[in-house]
Amino acid sequence: MLRSSSHRRTPHTTSHATLHSARRKAAAVALVGVSALIAAAVQSGAATAAPHKAPSVAGKVIPGAESVKLTPAQRAELIRQADAGKTRTAKDLGLGAKEKLVVRDVLKDGDGTVHTRYERTYDGLPVLGGDLVVDSTKADATESVVKATRAAIKPATTTAALPAAKARTQALKAAAAEDAKSPEVNRAPRKVIWAADGKPTLAYETVVGGFQHDGTPQELHVVTDAATGAKLFEWEAIETGTGNTVYSGTVDLTTTQSGSTYNLTDGARGGHKTYNLNRGTSGTGTLFSGPDDVWGNGSASNLESAAADAHYGAQLTWDYYKNVHGRSGIKGDGVGAYSRVHYGNNYVNAFWSDSCFCMTYGDGSGNTNPLTAIDVAAHEMTHGLTSNTAGLNYSGESGGLNEATSDIFGSTVEFYANNTSDVGDYLIGEEIDINGDGTPLRYMDKPSKDGASKDSWYSGLGSIDVHYSSGPANHFFYLLSEGSGTKTINGVTYNSATSDGLPVTGIGRDKAEKIWFRALTTKFTSTTNYASARTGTLAATGELYGTTSAEYKAVQDAFAAIAVGARSDGGGGGGGTSFENAADVSIPDNGAAVTSSVTVSGRTGNAPSNLAVAVDIVHTYIGDLQVQLVAPDGTAYTLKAYGTGGSTDNLNTTYTVNASSEVANGVWQLRVQDNAAQDTGYINSWKLTFP
Repeated sequence: MLRSSSHRRTPHTTSHATLHSARRKAAAVALVGVSALIAAAVQSGAATAAPHKAPSVAGKVIPGAESVKLTPAQRAELIRQADAGKTRTAKDLGLGAKEKLVVRDVLKDGDGTVHTRYERTYDGLPVLGGDLVVDSTKADATESVVKATRAAIKPATTTAALPAAKARTQALKAAAAEDAKSPEVNRAPRKVIWAADGKPTLAYETVVGGFQHDGTPQELHVVTDAATGAKLFEWEAIETGTGNTVYSGTVDLTTTQSGSTYNLTDGARGGHKTYNLNRGTSGTGTLFSGPDDVWGNGSASNLESAAADAHYGAQLTWDYYKNVHGRSGIKGDGVGAYSRVHYGNNYVNAFWSDSCFCMTYGDGSGNTNPLTAIDVAAHEMTHGLTSNTAGLNYSGESGGLNEATSDIFGSTVEFYANNTSDVGDYLIGEEIDINGDGTPLRYMDKPSKDGASKDSWYSGLGSIDVHYSSGPANHFFYLLSEGSGTKTINGVTYNSATSDGLPVTGIGRDKAEKIWFRALTTKFTSTTNYASARTGTLAATGELYGTTSAEYKAVQDAFAAIAVGARSDGGGGGGGTSFENAADVSIPDNGAAVTSSVTVSGRTGNAPSNLAVAVDIVHTYIGDLQVQLVAPDGTAYTLKAYGTGGSTDNLNTTYTVNASSEVANGVWQLRVQDNAAQDTGYINSWKLTFP
């Protein structure tokens, strides 16, 4: 839930050239032999952006496009069918003889389309970063597939040269580097295939327990190359996320009576239970029970009050996902998680843990502000949803999208609750006073107001804490829902600007939440980054509303407003003045820098502080590229540094540059250099827009 320095991306230490060369060869193999039934196989969570469905009418969802509400029994039957046919599916996908699929989740649309999410194994070993989503038609033909990696899973060996003890030692050192308290290995090193970044490699995955520096339980996963001992990656799996409640007033709670005793067990929602840890930091605690069905008195000093908040928040979140999105419980299987309150002493956090399948809440500073408000409870429960659907890695850009998803649905659940004591808003944690001055934890309309979150995407976004890299996605969702500019909603005034200085017209929260949920559950994978989130969200929008709809254009514009991709009109729009060069310029492989020029004229004075630079580069590995904007006086502004951007193909995004010190008129250049061998491409076009 909270910002935490322990959640950070750790880059692999294998040389870029090695990964880069191997990736190109592997990618070619991955696309060979795939069944002709497959319409698209897209890397890093990207999806087909133009689904073959009729356009919607007047903003209505296309009939049959939405996922239907499945009972647990119906979902179980679809999983059984998928499991029975997984060998054939693997063959259709062109997977190797040693690869097998493991069914993880399934959704079904009204038109019969089935979205099945799989994990992969290779020679019996789990493939981390090998997850994929297959869409099948009503006729049971494979229609499309979204893959976390495009590389062929063909590791050089499955025999480890490094003893497991070395991986264990490295994992403990990684925990110590994060200032962990009492770290201990609670899951011995296991052999895996690491495929989330670069060439699939035999590795060890070790899980270190203990506590993080702030007292949060630790579940640090460390991936170690089984041949060289190099640390490839690490991530933290603990995702920090009638009752008289502390924050929501007097509410109705669903409880269970046993004889003359009542307890906080929700029999209507999968058996969700709320426990009292009573300042402890382990175990389940004690189930809240009592002689009457009245819980708490509204004061934080009464231990039942926070329990009522947590129970109520879980109840609301369950109902929201079931009634709005048709999902019965976090896993879709009708089984409830459980809640633990009063964790630790003065613990200023809340978190979700897959290992216990539970939400846990501290009582805040001085044990006077329990972190059990509606949006916090929904935030933590949503981490469980994300874990059981897209599985977004809790590190880098995917980690930011993971956190943003919890903020997005934390906000929408709060609106859904329609509680007069805690009205719906686009502020996160506004009730819990975590800063001690009455300000919220995060702002969705302008994330940077918290002093650390980012409003827009930039090339180094994946290197910062996931609670701050979530900012652009939160900002996107606000813009898509409400649009830019000043407005007041439920008594809260917002003023949301855009990175390109151009306006965005919102489509309403009801549509925006449907689009994000569909993208999360059918398009995103463990490795999805901001660029592929745009592609997947557009695909989801196209399926729901059509690719010529106002909703589709709004998604394009909202992403462009956070510097991801072009506007619906190609990147200019909004009344700004644009200067473009659409001539192709080849980029030499591992060669000298090339430039493409535009001449700006008719302007007065200096360039603006929000000069929009729309870049469209076709290239088979954008991590090789350094991209700069060169002003007329020769000053270079780095838009994208070499080694950033990951392993995706093509660079199609809009950057915002503070060029206010530059004279506007003159010759501006886009300078691009390929810094490594094996991959090729060209500048397709680029555009300067003066808002």
